[in-house]
Amino acid sequence: MPRSNAVPVMLAAMLLAGPAAAEETANYTLEKTAEGYVRMNNRTGEMSICHEKLNQLVCKVAADERTLYEDDIADLKARVAKLEETVAGIGKLPPAVRDALPTEEDFEKGLSYMERFMRRFMGLAKELDEDKTEPQSPATPQKT
Repeated sequence: MPRSNAVPVMLAAMLLAGPAAAEETANYTLEKTAEGYVRMNNRTGEMSICHEKLNQLVCKVAADERTLYEDDIADLKARVAKLEETVAGIGKLPPAVRDALPTEEDFEKGLSYMERFMRRFMGLAKELDEDKTEPQSPATPQKT
């Protein structure tokens, strides 16, 4: 089969293959040009230039599409790097330690216990200190 007839024959075969293949080809329109073909995406309007190589249609993305594609890749790379940094930061604590940390509620409850303990302890220490500074009355002899 000559190379120039390969693409139209392939398109005809795809159209005859069934509704799924026909629906897939309806997404694109091919127009022959002097250098090859122009492929248009019927949904988005994006166009690509195509050439036949080894009985296959090879399409190149247009320059504007290429720039958008490369911008998307750069954006995704930045997002992946940020996510990896976040994951690395989370992984610094061993899981046993990270999972054993108290919740905020538990922490506040424990702090409340400590505060009550310290207030009582300091109150007792103050009472003992006051007892030492008061003058001692002479001991009265016991009568037996």
